[in-house]
Amino acid sequence: MKIRKNDTVVVIAGKGKGAKGKVRKVLPEENKVVVEGVNLIKRHSKTQGAARQAGIIELEAPLHCSNVMLLCDKCGKPVRIGFRFLDDGKKVRICRSCNEVID
Repeated sequence: MKIRKNDTVVVIAGKGKGAKGKVRKVLPEENKVVVEGVNLIKRHSKTQGAARQAGIIELEAPLHCSNVMLLCDKCGKPVRIGFRFLDDGKKVRICRSCNEVID
């Protein structure tokens, strides 16, 4: 997957289109990401001892990775991501519009 934890992304499709946020969790086996403040759902929960309060809890549900795009720090726009090998052999992600190294 080209999107990693703590990347800033923008949602490009679905109910939360246009929303920006940080990636909290990446689920590579399902090709999904959890973005903070986006795709909120409500769950009813029982008390689990002293650990959890009973009631309605708002959680962030996973989004498919095809519905988000990475925000480039240099250009400030949503961009596609490519890969390049540096001279020392390290593989890094690059911005496809400005060719700057993201990592």
